[in-house]
Amino acid sequence: MSTPRSVVLERLAYTLAAPVLAVAPNAYPDSPVNTVVQLAGAAGFSGWILAARSEATGAGRKILRWSPLVLASAVDIAAKTTTGWGPYWLDGLLATGWAAVGSLVLPFSRHARRRHRPALAAPAPELRPAPLPEPSPAQPDDGADQLTRQARMLWERAGMPARTHIVSATRHPAMRHDLTVLLRAMETGRPITGLSEAAVAAAFGVHESDVALTPVAIQPGRQGGPGWLEARITPDANQRRRTEPTDQERWTDRVGSPKGGAPGSVLVHKTRDHERGVTFYRAKMADSTETPRIDLAKICRGLGLPEDDSCVFVLIDGNEFLISAFDEPPLSAIFPATRDLLTPDAKGMYVCGFTITGQPVKTMVYQHDKNAPAHGLTLGVSRSGKTQFFAIHMAAQSLDGQVVWLSTVRKDEKTTVLGRYIDRQGSNALWMARSLRAAKALCEIRADMPWPHDGQPHDYKPGDPRCPYRQLNVYADEFMTAAQDADFGEFIQKDGEDLTVTGLKYGIGFNPAGQSPFAHNGFSTEMKDNLRQNSRPVIFNMGSPGATRKAAEGTMENTYDVPTIPARYSRQEGSAIERAMRGEADPENGVSTGGVAVIVLDNGRAVLMRSLYADFDTDLSELFPDEVNRLTDYEISELEKRGLWFDWNEPVRPGEFWPEPDEDDEVEGRSRRRASGGGRGSKSGGRRSEQVTSPRQALEAIKSLTDA
Repeated sequence: MSTPRSVVLERLAYTLAAPVLAVAPNAYPDSPVNTVVQLAGAAGFSGWILAARSEATGAGRKILRWSPLVLASAVDIAAKTTTGWGPYWLDGLLATGWAAVGSLVLPFSRHARRRHRPALAAPAPELRPAPLPEPSPAQPDDGADQLTRQARMLWERAGMPARTHIVSATRHPAMRHDLTVLLRAMETGRPITGLSEAAVAAAFGVHESDVALTPVAIQPGRQGGPGWLEARITPDANQRRRTEPTDQERWTDRVGSPKGGAPGSVLVHKTRDHERGVTFYRAKMADSTETPRIDLAKICRGLGLPEDDSCVFVLIDGNEFLISAFDEPPLSAIFPATRDLLTPDAKGMYVCGFTITGQPVKTMVYQHDKNAPAHGLTLGVSRSGKTQFFAIHMAAQSLDGQVVWLSTVRKDEKTTVLGRYIDRQGSNALWMARSLRAAKALCEIRADMPWPHDGQPHDYKPGDPRCPYRQLNVYADEFMTAAQDADFGEFIQKDGEDLTVTGLKYGIGFNPAGQSPFAHNGFSTEMKDNLRQNSRPVIFNMGSPGATRKAAEGTMENTYDVPTIPARYSRQEGSAIERAMRGEADPENGVSTGGVAVIVLDNGRAVLMRSLYADFDTDLSELFPDEVNRLTDYEISELEKRGLWFDWNEPVRPGEFWPEPDEDDEVEGRSRRRASGGGRGSKSGGRRSEQVTSPRQALEAIKSLTDA
């Protein structure tokens, strides 16, 4: 093996340069040769630094290549520093050693390395024809494009999952990796079975969630059916969908998914009303036969909305529903009542409030479709807005020319003010019992009251100018409390139930209100059914969603669709967890929900509204007519004949509710019981045993029987 020429020349250069390194510093210290050697050494040292800081491979080889220059500079400095030729001819020895090391290592000669030595007598390669590849059944020669051929190679490498073959592969527009692959079974007439998204994802090296398998419909010129399948591989689109989804994609992934807030739903459109500060999400069920199953909290989390009952609402209409997300609580606004809003139209309807979407809500002063008066059912806890609603409802009835009576259990400021604008008003259980008894007697009076056009009595017809009497509306505030009164509760409950059943034929509507919808508090089943079917129930805050659903039971198709009314509207500010960790109090920014109610419309759909506001601190005469509507003289005279028309604030008259005992039985103990109301037992002992509906009434019956 001969030595390469480059190696010979390099060794010769080391041999000739060694004497120069030894002689030049000693004989000619100021010679330019020393300067050149020092500059070469500096260049070599810079090469060392660059090689050491480089992240590429081969740093050690580069440092070795620059070593001769650095060592030559070191030898020159040593020779220049020592006196003379140095001790023991050190300068010559260093130069000789430098030349010997360079000749042996040969750092600049790449050909000196064993792997780069060319063979001097290598035989010339013999050209042979390459063997032709055997045709693969997975890649038939059908003139497919390059993308299809590459997809077939990946599919064959995966072992032809589910014994299928790739017919074609189509790239999606503007996508680098997304494509659609058309698959068919390798055996004709066999359906594709056992193919999963995971198998396709493994073949193409993507995530399983980036693969979707869909059936192939039969089209002209192409087969379809169970033997064909289409695989959509969309890693790029899914990556964008995860980071920057559209409104439709966000709804599909987070709301309409099986675990979302409205499974099976699709977003129709999203709109924004900047003037009102609200965003609407209108959606519908993909299957029109399904009913929406709404979880409002999940929907809020899916859409990135605050989980706030005061700003996010849902409205369901068949298989469609609307999500309204407000910037501020919409029902915290005040809607003042005006005479224009309270004046009933030709069908007896007037505006009683506004919904969350700003739509007016109407209720009725009479039932135009049934040609009858309207009852009223108003429920809610204390300070929820019942008396405020009474004011606007009485004003609407008065504007329609109707007569209004109002009775309450206890006297208060608002009911006293209302008494100035209506026919009669009282504030105790005795007054309520007398008003209900008089209204019940009016049914008998009006049943025999002749009409002027033919002299015959007729049933009441709202709006008929021939009717000789006005519609009467009897209000009983805190009816449940009055029905449990120890002295007059039995009469109030019985007469109220009779008036609810028979009053509509004779132009009398009953409007009870209270804080409980349960039967043991005064509401019998028959009474509740008549009230609900002949009114639009208005349910204010009942204290809990369960009580609200109970109040609306029987008036709605699904009582679980009743909107929830919180105690206060309070926006969520910041993180409750962070406030707890810092020991800070929650912000007190609640807004009262007084006046917010659920009204059940004719189709059984519950609507959340805020009723109109009647300011009792101002003059209510702007809402009521100039003259108070009264009963006719004929009706008053007939009531006087029956001893039912007088000042109902008077104490109990002898024999008014209970027959007076015989003189022989008038002993001191029994007289005291009669004075306190205990004499009721002699009047209705047998009847009470037939009408016991509560434990309290049963105890009273036992006491009357045992004379306890």
